[in-house]
Amino acid sequence: MERLTYRHIAREPAQGSALSALVGVVASGNLEVLVERILPGSACEIEIETTAAGFGDVWSAVVADFVERRSPGGLRLSINDGGARPDMVSLRLAQAVRAIEGSGQ
Repeated sequence: MERLTYRHIAREPAQGSALSALVGVVASGNLEVLVERILPGSACEIEIETTAAGFGDVWSAVVADFVERRSPGGLRLSINDGGARPDMVSLRLAQAVRAIEGSGQ
Protein backbone atom coordinates (compact mmCIF):
# COMPACT_ATOMS: atom_id res chain seq x y z
CA MET A 1 0.00 0.00 0.00
CA GLU A 2 1.13 3.51 -0.77
CA ARG A 3 -0.37 6.65 0.78
CA LEU A 4 -0.16 9.96 -1.07
CA THR A 5 -1.43 13.34 0.07
CA TYR A 6 -1.86 16.42 -2.10
CA ARG A 7 -2.85 19.90 -0.93
CA HIS A 8 -4.05 22.56 -3.34
CA ILE A 9 -5.67 25.97 -3.32
CA ALA A 10 -8.80 26.00 -5.48
CA ARG A 11 -10.08 29.10 -7.28
CA GLU A 12 -13.29 29.08 -5.20
CA PRO A 13 -15.21 26.98 -2.68
CA ALA A 14 -17.30 24.08 -3.93
CA GLN A 15 -20.98 24.88 -4.28
CA GLY A 16 -23.82 23.26 -2.36
CA SER A 17 -24.27 22.51 1.31
CA ALA A 18 -24.04 18.72 1.68
CA LEU A 19 -21.46 17.75 4.28
CA SER A 20 -20.27 14.52 2.66
CA ALA A 21 -20.76 12.10 -0.22
CA LEU A 22 -19.42 8.70 -1.26
CA VAL A 23 -19.07 7.50 -4.85
CA GLY A 24 -17.62 4.39 -6.49
CA VAL A 25 -16.69 1.04 -5.07
CA VAL A 26 -13.32 -0.54 -4.41
CA ALA A 27 -12.96 -3.50 -6.73
CA SER A 28 -10.50 -4.63 -9.35
CA GLY A 29 -9.76 -1.65 -11.58
CA ASN A 30 -11.95 0.80 -9.66
CA LEU A 31 -11.93 3.08 -6.63
CA GLU A 32 -14.13 4.83 -4.10
CA VAL A 33 -14.04 8.48 -3.14
CA LEU A 34 -15.28 9.94 0.14
CA VAL A 35 -15.63 13.72 -0.06
CA GLU A 36 -16.14 15.85 3.03
CA ARG A 37 -16.79 19.57 3.35
CA ILE A 38 -14.42 20.17 6.29
CA LEU A 39 -11.70 22.53 5.06
CA PRO A 40 -11.77 26.31 5.02
CA GLY A 41 -12.57 28.32 1.88
CA SER A 42 -10.41 27.42 -1.06
CA ALA A 43 -8.28 24.73 0.62
CA CYS A 44 -8.45 21.27 -0.94
CA GLU A 45 -6.79 18.08 0.29
CA ILE A 46 -6.73 14.76 -1.52
CA GLU A 47 -5.47 11.66 0.26
CA ILE A 48 -4.96 8.47 -1.71
CA GLU A 49 -4.42 4.92 -0.53
CA THR A 50 -3.45 2.70 -3.43
CA THR A 51 -2.18 -0.82 -3.99
CA ALA A 52 -0.32 0.37 -7.11
CA ALA A 53 2.89 1.85 -5.72
CA GLY A 54 5.19 4.09 -7.75
CA PHE A 55 2.63 6.18 -9.63
CA GLY A 56 2.95 9.40 -7.61
CA ASP A 57 3.72 11.50 -10.70
CA VAL A 58 0.58 10.24 -12.46
CA TRP A 59 -1.57 10.86 -9.37
CA SER A 60 -0.10 14.35 -9.01
CA ALA A 61 -1.00 15.24 -12.61
CA VAL A 62 -4.55 13.83 -12.36
CA VAL A 63 -5.19 15.62 -9.06
CA ALA A 64 -3.82 18.96 -10.33
CA ASP A 65 -6.03 18.73 -13.44
CA PHE A 66 -9.06 17.90 -11.29
CA VAL A 67 -8.51 20.88 -8.98
CA GLU A 68 -8.10 23.21 -11.95
CA ARG A 69 -11.26 21.95 -13.68
CA ARG A 70 -13.62 21.55 -10.70
CA SER A 71 -12.37 24.10 -8.12
CA PRO A 72 -13.16 21.90 -5.09
CA GLY A 73 -12.45 24.49 -2.40
CA GLY A 74 -13.29 23.47 1.17
CA LEU A 75 -13.24 19.77 0.35
CA ARG A 76 -11.20 16.84 1.63
CA LEU A 77 -11.30 13.85 -0.71
CA SER A 78 -10.20 10.41 0.48
CA ILE A 79 -9.54 7.87 -2.25
CA ASN A 80 -9.31 4.12 -1.77
CA ASP A 81 -7.83 2.86 -5.03
CA GLY A 82 -8.04 -0.66 -6.37
CA GLY A 83 -5.90 -0.03 -9.44
CA ALA A 84 -8.07 2.44 -11.37
CA ARG A 85 -6.82 4.05 -14.58
CA PRO A 86 -6.40 7.85 -14.66
CA ASP A 87 -9.60 8.34 -16.67
CA MET A 88 -11.61 6.43 -14.04
CA VAL A 89 -9.98 8.50 -11.28
CA SER A 90 -11.03 11.72 -13.05
CA LEU A 91 -14.57 10.41 -13.49
CA ARG A 92 -14.95 9.43 -9.81
CA LEU A 93 -13.51 12.75 -8.58
CA ALA A 94 -15.98 14.66 -10.78
CA GLN A 95 -18.85 12.46 -9.52
CA ALA A 96 -17.83 13.11 -5.91
CA VAL A 97 -17.89 16.88 -6.39
CA ARG A 98 -21.24 16.75 -8.21
CA ALA A 99 -22.65 14.62 -5.38
CA ILE A 100 -21.56 16.99 -2.62
CA GLU A 101 -22.75 20.00 -4.60
CA GLY A 102 -26.19 18.40 -4.82
CA SER A 103 -26.24 17.67 -8.54
CA GLY A 104 -26.61 13.91 -8.04
CA GLN A 105 -24.28 11.16 -9.12
